[in-house]
Amino acid sequence: MNKKLTISIDEDVYAGLHQRIGRRRISHFIEMLVRPHVIDKELDQGYRELAEDEQDAAEALEWIEGTLGDVNDDER
Repeated sequence: MNKKLTISIDEDVYAGLHQRIGRRRISHFIEMLVRPHVIDKELDQGYRELAEDEQDAAEALEWIEGTLGDVNDDER
């Protein structure tokens, strides 16, 4: 999930970002610069590896879909 963040920077820096990075790529650029300083690298790598493991994802989806029938709305 993405969150919107408003920051203030010098107008020369802003112009440089537009010129070098491109208008629609600034958020991604800043996130990639900041991420190593605020995210646990091992945790981030673990999530990345999990996202790449298609077999585990398929098994998880199968398990989730298999348990949907266990929910009984009448008991509420």
